[in-house]
This record gives sequence, structure tokens and C-alpha cells, in this order.
Amino acid sequence: MDTNNLLDKALNHEHLSLLEGVFLFNNASLSSLMFVADQIRRQLHPDNKVTWIIDRNVNYTNVCVSGCQFCNFYCSAKSAKAYITTIDEYKQKIDETIALGGEQLLLQGGMHPDLGLKFYTDLFKQLKELYPNLKLHALGPPEVVHISKLENITYEETLKALIDAGLSSLPGAGAEILSDRVRSIISKNKCSVDEWLNVMRVAHKFNLLTSATMMFGHIETIEERLEHLVRIREVQSEKPEGAIGFMSFIPWPFQDKDTTLRKQGVINTTTAEEYIRMIAISRIMLPNFKNIQASWLTVGKQTGQICLHAGANDFGSIMIEENVVSVAGADYQFDATGIQRAIKEAGFEPQKRNQRFEYLSN
Repeated sequence: MDTNNLLDKALNHEHLSLLEGVFLFNNASLSSLMFVADQIRRQLHPDNKVTWIIDRNVNYTNVCVSGCQFCNFYCSAKSAKAYITTIDEYKQKIDETIALGGEQLLLQGGMHPDLGLKFYTDLFKQLKELYPNLKLHALGPPEVVHISKLENITYEETLKALIDAGLSSLPGAGAEILSDRVRSIISKNKCSVDEWLNVMRVAHKFNLLTSATMMFGHIETIEERLEHLVRIREVQSEKPEGAIGFMSFIPWPFQDKDTTLRKQGVINTTTAEEYIRMIAISRIMLPNFKNIQASWLTVGKQTGQICLHAGANDFGSIMIEENVVSVAGADYQFDATGIQRAIKEAGFEPQKRNQRFEYLSN
């Protein structure tokens, strides 16, 4: 294989194979990957704008049976720290979000063993009654699988009920690395690769907006990272004509502080250069994804800015509240002024958006 030929294929928006992607990742220079990824980005986004959003991540519970070894947010139902967020708490958090110009709640939490479908549909309905314009970017494939198994119903039935109750979009949470080998070690109680992908296939049939994610830099191989990209690219290609499908892809490095994996000797060794390389190879491997987000929350301002010249076109959210990766070591922060300043410093025009990547007034 030849790196120049592969990069030419990428510029033509051809789908590179798993082996071709691995070869590029291992052999192409960072500068050449960045150049090609930036060219592809500019083909898709010629207006020189970098998007951002205001939303808030609220956790409906911290009780979870998954026991993921990279997470120190969860606890058991019997723990003194266990909670289920109350409506009054939601109202306070939503009011604050709206006051700051946000219109979306990123609603996630644990896989609670006692909370069935009715809990979520009742919650969604109540929130939408109180805030009709609120967008619920909620749950994720692992939660959909968990609820479906609790209720002994199909993914179709679960998602339809959630959509009818007010679900606006489905985050790509819980993807980690889409390799059953990796998942059997770091998240053995969470959904399998095929279950995660099949939930997304059903969501796309319902024309439900979704995103895809990757958490890398722990026990996975480069081959498994690239396999992850190929699998989500395939699902995107399968979506029904006219369906939204995956609106964006967000990769971030494993945050290891106080996690079980860290105690086992697995630490995050991802350098800034490696993260930028992952952003670039993601843009190259995912020609059918329009938007790629740089995770400033986990890599910081300067690395995030460089990623905007390596294929990323979105800077994500100011994250009014975030409680999962932050307790594992991600402690960077932005307000609306700061995130726009960072985008301008990188040479782009900041553009506020909603979850559908529709432009809003800054």
C-alpha cells in the first residue's frame, strides 16, 4: 500500500478499508493526515465556520449495574450516595440552562435495575409539559438495550415509546470501543457491539437524530479503533434514504483518574499528537459523517484548536454541567464567551447551533 494513493482516495470521499485505515494511521505523517482531513472538512464546510452549542448534562441517577472499569461515577442502589434526580432539581437546572441561552438537556445516567420504561416516559412527558421547547438529547444504546431487556420488548417498542414521550435525539453514549474483546474486559455488563449498532439502526428507521462516539486510549489496539470507525460508517451507509442518521462523531481519550482500570495499571497515555491523528483519521475514514467534534473537555483548548485544522468542524458544548468524565480527570472549562474566543483564535468564525446543526444566533 502507498500512503499517497490512499490519501488521494480519501480526498475523493472513497471508503477506505480497515487495513487501509490502519496502514495510514501507522505510516502517514501527521502533517499529511491533517492536510487531507482539513481539505475534506473544507469540502463539506466551505463557510469557515466552527459550530458550538449550549447544553447541560444532567444525570437522572448515578445507580448503575454496568460496573464499567473506566467509570467511577456510578454506585449501587444500596449505596448512601445513590440518587434519582427530582423534578424540582430538574426545574432549577433547566431554568439556569435557558437563562444562559441553552435549549437542550443531555440526559444520561446509569442503568438502574429498578427503573423501567414507564419511569423514562413519565419523566420525558413531565419535562416536556413544563418546558415544551426543551430538546431531550437523552439516554443511549446501552440504556435502550437495558430497558428493552427489563420490559422484555423490542428496541422498536422501547424507542417508539421514548420518542412519543418527547425524546428528541439519541446520543452515541456507551460505544467506548466497538470491539467485543474490549467490551468483555472494560464493560462486560453493557450491551454488545451488535446490540449497540442495532439500536442505532432502529433509531435511524424512526428518523431519530443520533450521534456516534469513541473512548480510546486504554486497552484497545489501533486495529480495533479503525474497526470501530468502519462499523459506524457501515451503519451510516445503511440508513434509510432521507433519514438523518448519525449527525456527528465525537472521539475522546480515556480519562483515568481513580478508575478501576487505572488501579489495574491501565493509564491514559494519549498525547496531543495522537489525539489530533485520531481526529484526522476519523475525518478520512468517515466521509459519510458531516460533523466531527473536537473534545476540548478532555484534551484542552490548544489541542482542540489544532484539531480544527485536522478535520474537526465542531467544538461541542460549553457544558454547563458534566459529572462523568470530569470525576475521572477532565477539568477544562469554557463559557460562551470563552468558547467563541477559542474558535476565533484558531482562525474560524464561531457559529452557535442546535443538536441538528442548524445555525442559531450567537
